[in-house]
Amino acid sequence: MFNFTATYTDLYQLSMAQVYFNKNENQQAVFDYYFRNLPYKGGYAVFAGLEILLQVIEELRFSDEDINYLKGHDFKEDFLDYLKDFRFSGSIRSMAEGEVVFPNAPILQVEANLIEAQIIETILLNILNFQTLIATKASRIRNVAGNKTLLDFGLRRAQGPGGYYASRAAVIGGFDGSSNVIAGRDFNISISGTMAHAFVQSYDEELSAFRDFAKHRPKNCVLLVDTYDTLKSGVPNAITVAKEMEERDQKLLAIRLDSGDLAYLAKHSRQMLDAAGLNYVKIAASNQLDEYVIQSLQNQNAPIDIYGVGTNLVIGKPDGALDGVYKLAFANGKPRIKISESISKVTLPHKKQVFRMFTEEGHLVGADAVALEEEWHLNRMHHPVEPFKNLTLASLKQKPMLQPVMTEGKRTYPEKSLEEITAFSKKQVDALPEEYKRFDNPHIYKVGISTQLKQERDKLIEQHKE
Repeated sequence: MFNFTATYTDLYQLSMAQVYFNKNENQQAVFDYYFRNLPYKGGYAVFAGLEILLQVIEELRFSDEDINYLKGHDFKEDFLDYLKDFRFSGSIRSMAEGEVVFPNAPILQVEANLIEAQIIETILLNILNFQTLIATKASRIRNVAGNKTLLDFGLRRAQGPGGYYASRAAVIGGFDGSSNVIAGRDFNISISGTMAHAFVQSYDEELSAFRDFAKHRPKNCVLLVDTYDTLKSGVPNAITVAKEMEERDQKLLAIRLDSGDLAYLAKHSRQMLDAAGLNYVKIAASNQLDEYVIQSLQNQNAPIDIYGVGTNLVIGKPDGALDGVYKLAFANGKPRIKISESISKVTLPHKKQVFRMFTEEGHLVGADAVALEEEWHLNRMHHPVEPFKNLTLASLKQKPMLQPVMTEGKRTYPEKSLEEITAFSKKQVDALPEEYKRFDNPHIYKVGISTQLKQERDKLIEQHKE
């Protein structure tokens, strides 16, 4: 994991903290983390990044180098002395990492003094927004790929070090492995790799390149067959090498297609391999893949066993960012609200809980209700924007989703391996009805607010109008 220090923040966080410190107004506060819109025009998102966030916050410090740097930016000496001993001592409640999540319901809640809560805001948004975006993209790709192998090939095209955490998030979303070696080392991700066109080009003959690669890397050997001519040169040469490997009691794992009409080339390559008695040799495909391209290839029954997905996965194309926000809901013993001319952007006050609704048989209803923390077993939830829409909840099972993960700056949530998080996420996505997973016009998952919370919100709106 990267070594974060507490200067991994925006200047305005420290500027506000300076004012709170000077005025000795460091009261307890509650902040909600949530997002307003689903990425990719989809029907759900996959929450990712919590495990990393807890590790970072527990260890977050201002180094001596940080303090010396801040001395040149108009911060008072006594405030810098305070920062030298900075530790997050607050509490965090959160949904589980890997959970399916929906807009406008708190996914995570921070309760801490104002200075601490503000200082962790930027790093919290940076970690959770990005990894949730990529995990969601990966989940969409997994939904159409079925049981085919999915590999993350995106590190070279990622936005700098973002590729490190993109590989982790991709696995949470359902990918099987990555070409990213450092992510493989740190997160125990299965790593995979083939060869580049440059390797083949560096030889005078394609066959010699294949032979050398198979000789020196016989285990999980994959040959890239499209450097010159896929069907006339690449596949025939791969067949020759595969037969030579059989004589050494070795097996060629796969050939890789990286250009051209992938469905056409895969079908003809499969015929050629099978005719040579190499039905065990798999076909891998790459080149600007995403959920839509893979869906098309699957619909064409392209005999592709492995998909290598790069750029479109690790940059979250086409969205590029999740619009997650961090909003104050309670401070100095009072509920707080942000007013907007658009009711959809009015924040929800108070410390809250989120309840997910299930039938008596345990099936998802497709509704989450945001309520006051002290509420339990809600009778009704209301549309947050359209006042005449509501839903009766009394007969439904109601699961509280926000659970303690950190208390007094120490994690109370058992550390989860990436494998455990991935298995949990798969279970949650599998339980989500298909209408929320379709690409075109997915069913809208209902997120509402309880009667009491609606009354509190509306009362505060009226007070501020007055």
